[in-house]
Amino acid sequence: MPPATTAAGSPVTPSRRAADELSLALPKGRIAPEVERLLAEAGWAVTGSDRDYRPRCAQERVIVKRMKSQNIPQLLQEGRHDIGFAGWDWALETGAEVDEVMDLATNPVRIVAAAPKATADAWPVTDRRLVIATEYVGLAERWAAEQGVEATIIRTFGATEVFPPEDADLIIDNSATGGTLRENGLVEIDVLLRSSTRLFARPGLRAEPERWARVQDLCLLLRASLDARGRVMLECNVSDELLSAVIERLPCMRAPTVSQLWGEAGHAVKAAVPRDQVPALLPDLRRLGATDIIVSSLERLSP
Repeated sequence: MPPATTAAGSPVTPSRRAADELSLALPKGRIAPEVERLLAEAGWAVTGSDRDYRPRCAQERVIVKRMKSQNIPQLLQEGRHDIGFAGWDWALETGAEVDEVMDLATNPVRIVAAAPKATADAWPVTDRRLVIATEYVGLAERWAAEQGVEATIIRTFGATEVFPPEDADLIIDNSATGGTLRENGLVEIDVLLRSSTRLFARPGLRAEPERWARVQDLCLLLRASLDARGRVMLECNVSDELLSAVIERLPCMRAPTVSQLWGEAGHAVKAAVPRDQVPALLPDLRRLGATDIIVSSLERLSP
């Protein structure tokens, strides 16, 4: 799919697009699969291989471009796209002035400073100039100043953990579990920040009613999919005399749906309950007299 252009061949910037068209920047790399999975669940599926930088979107009037998450906040700041997904860490690293629309809370990572054990045990090291290897040059410079250490920052391009001890005294890198750091003999010194995938918008988008309405609709659909992941639909039957006890035990969103069974033989009860409470909930409901219990997955949930 070629870049979107006007008849004169110029890029379709926000001022040249129709009022309800949206330009969406999608990240490549680590956070991409979860973002695209959520978009598919929201009815905004993108089609094309991972190498297709301009995939098509199932929603009409949405122009999509894939690029590195690191670049997306700055491109939004410059108004090159309307909305885009990126890690919170890269918004802070670049210092881009963007409008955070929604925290998906997916792909959570910590940005940590880590070093070989000898350096970590002696921290802070202030008697010599240190070498810090990192992709986060801006964050590293600010952190070193806060720590009161002199440092030379070396920008890395992946595999940051391989630098110590020969080529760097410590690193600043993202870490999901800490496993990679431990495997490379590194000990955490400090946690600079906690990051997750966010949906950002370019400055001023909220003042454009038609585009902003589409963004709000997307957020509603994304939230519905995310909320559904944490709950399941639980259904059961219960006799009239045991109904109150069963309802009191159900951790509902607001209140359960209760309907009369055929022949007035009791009631059917339905509620969206937290997924992680099901192992304890099912035995309790059986003890309270509930029968015919069904647990099913939810696709979307909008309170």
